[in-house]
Order: sequence, then C-alpha cells, then structure tokens
Amino acid sequence: MTEKKPVFPSSTLQVPPTCSIPRHVAIIMDGNGRWAKKRFLPRVAGHRRGVETVRDVTKACIDLGIEYLTLFAFSSENWRRPQEEVSVLQQLFLMALEQEIGKLDRNAIRLRIIGDIEPFGERVVELAKRAEEKTAHHTRLTLTIAANYGGRWDLLQAVNKLVRMHPGRTEDFTEEMLAPLLAMNHAPEPDLFIRTGGEQRISNFLLWHLAYTELYFTPKLWPDFDQKSLKEAIEWYFARERRFGRTSEQVNNGGELVSSSDLSPNRTS
Repeated sequence: MTEKKPVFPSSTLQVPPTCSIPRHVAIIMDGNGRWAKKRFLPRVAGHRRGVETVRDVTKACIDLGIEYLTLFAFSSENWRRPQEEVSVLQQLFLMALEQEIGKLDRNAIRLRIIGDIEPFGERVVELAKRAEEKTAHHTRLTLTIAANYGGRWDLLQAVNKLVRMHPGRTEDFTEEMLAPLLAMNHAPEPDLFIRTGGEQRISNFLLWHLAYTELYFTPKLWPDFDQKSLKEAIEWYFARERRFGRTSEQVNNGGELVSSSDLSPNRTS
C-alpha cells in the first residue's frame, strides 16, 4: 500500500496557523571549523563537536514541543571544500547513521533524509533507508537531515518528475502539483530558520519553503549553540509579527479585512 502523504498549507496560497512555539525549525549549522580554529584544533574536531550539538538541540526541541527539526548537514556546494574535510564529513555522516538509529527509535524520533545521497556510497544509502523505515511510525519529533542537498536541485528534480508524470501537457503546472514532489513534502514550511556562525544568507537551502519563514541569524558558532541559544531564538520568533502579506491592522483584527475608514484616528467606537 502506498503511504498517503500529508498535505500542508502553502504560505503563498493561504495563511497557515501560527503559535508562540514554532512547529518547524530549520537550521544551517555553521561555524564548526572556526570553533576548532579558535582552539588551535583541526577542523575535524569542530565537526565532531557539532555532532554533539545536534544531539543537544534535538533533545531541546522535544522538550520545547517543536514537531519538526531540519538540519543542513552537507550542501551540494560543500563538495568544493578541501578533499580531506569532505572525507571527514562523509565519515561522520556514516558513523552517525550507524550509531544513532537505535537512539532515535528508542526516543520515538522519526528520521528523514533529503538530498542526493548516492555519491556518499551504498553503505550510507542502505543505512539511510533502514533508519527511515525503522522510525517511520514515530510522531514525537521528525528530524530531517539535508545531505548533498540544494534548493535549486530540489526544484529541478521536482519539475523533472512533474514533466515525466504529465508528458505532452500544454496547460500550466500549478503550485499544488509541484509541492508534493519536493523533498520536504513530509513537513510543513519552516516557521523559524536559524543560521549560526554570523553569516546572513540562506546558502541554497530550502529555497521554496522559506518564502514566509522568519530568518534568525546569530554570531554564535554551531558547537556553542545550546538549549539556551535555542530558547533565545524562539523568544525572538515570538516577538515577530507574522503577516503573510497582510497588514498589521489585519493581523491585530484576527485576520479580517479592515477598511480605511475603520483606521481613521477620528473614528468613534
């Protein structure tokens, strides 16, 4: 039986529900190398410490009631890094899959991996498939790891699937037709995006999905990002006014349209 995929609202087609705690947090984990350099350690030491931070932040998300956590582990552009560092990142990814599957299962965490992971080798592909199958029934937290992922790659693979599904189609494709074919079709759009390390860009991450996501940038390096840091980001998120194209007056009026006469300073109640 084919698994029925959930349908999540699109922020460009309708106003999604919001609450004080973000339902979905997406993170670019930046700064491992700089963390190690500051301590006169090899870059690999920073990446290893970064894996520990992943565990800590995942637990913090569960404690806070966050339902979805998406982590950018390896971008499609990271192959440009020195070969030694790329090899280390690949080995860490493999080790994490080997060591963490049981822990994720015991803690009722569902694991999803998005991106073209075939270049990592057959062992990684096999472990990733096994981990997804073993944890598929869990609902406590959905942890998504983006590995060899790029936002443009994601859009292209979805469009190519759409074209193959509808050969010879002359009518325009719609957002509703494309969205289910994207790699993140198992989760709602992120409410909060976090990038550590001080850089202020999204680096080809979830280009489609971040349309109305709140973007939070912190100078804190990823190995130093802890539960307190996550809470600070959520407090910042809580203070944001999420308008989704509406005016502040509409938001404050419960989403209802407000006429210009209603906003007049001379209007009597």
